[in-house]
Amino acid sequence: MSMPRSVASRTPDTNRAAFADDVSYYLTQSPRQLPSQYLYDDLGSVLFEAICRLQWYRITRTEQHMLKEHAADILGHLPTLSDVVELGPGSGEKLMTLMASSRCEGMTVHLVDVSAVALDRAASTLAVLPFHAVLGHQSTYEAGLRHITQRSHPRGTMLAVFLGSNIGNFDPPGTDAFLLTVRSALRPGDAFLVGTDLVKPEAELLLAYNDPLGVTAAFNRNLLVRINRELGGDFDLDRFAHRAVWNSEASRIEMHLVSLEQQRVRVPAANVDITFEAGEPLWTESSYKYRLEDVGPLLGRAGFRTAGQWVKDGFALTLAVST
Repeated sequence: MSMPRSVASRTPDTNRAAFADDVSYYLTQSPRQLPSQYLYDDLGSVLFEAICRLQWYRITRTEQHMLKEHAADILGHLPTLSDVVELGPGSGEKLMTLMASSRCEGMTVHLVDVSAVALDRAASTLAVLPFHAVLGHQSTYEAGLRHITQRSHPRGTMLAVFLGSNIGNFDPPGTDAFLLTVRSALRPGDAFLVGTDLVKPEAELLLAYNDPLGVTAAFNRNLLVRINRELGGDFDLDRFAHRAVWNSEASRIEMHLVSLEQQRVRVPAANVDITFEAGEPLWTESSYKYRLEDVGPLLGRAGFRTAGQWVKDGFALTLAVST
């Protein structure tokens, strides 16, 4: 009998009102900023997938190679695996690489993302494998994981997967809070596979976040397009330039949109009426880079025990078990 493999449940956690509230709050902070989660609307998700294929952004290719090379070792730590939750699945190719050689006939896969387009693409990619079901949840990572674990009853071990450099989008307090949320949602013995991008030479990092083709710039400026479309804003894209900088003291890449001149911006649905000065930055994303020796203690503070770790070309995959 053919088993269901579809995007079955959508649990929206963010909406236009929440978006407007966040735009209203963060645009009036000093420095002006916007939460990076809003970069990933449908178009933003497609642009990010394009970034992942650029020669200057090596994270995706490196991680894919590692998942293929070490899949048996990773899954060998999880002999009773029955459920997989991927937070931010992208196209689904990474999870397919990890699970392609496994006996996954009875497993259930849950995909969590704020983008419906990403969920549909990932579900379509994974449909070629004989999972029991592939279920999509349109939600933030934290709310989606809570929703899944409160309503599902795995027969065996659950594996939560958080790949790419997604963990780097949280600031240090946010990282600790996020990992505690993941740990609290899992049962003892469940597992967490996380990717961490490691510190590299500055020139290499800057090329990855300010590529010569301008794809990352388009991804960044699309956030203004989204505000204009959904909240009635009047951002003029030609008056903002993409800028990426390496903050060595904080160990992070910062993405900004820099106002090229003094200008007034209004966003009616967010009750925003502000003036940008010439050269003033709007901070849209941070991507923290880690030292390898810091990853284990970071997970340990949240209640995880490191079960395995694999490193290649400045990237690390770490498998941790909930204690």
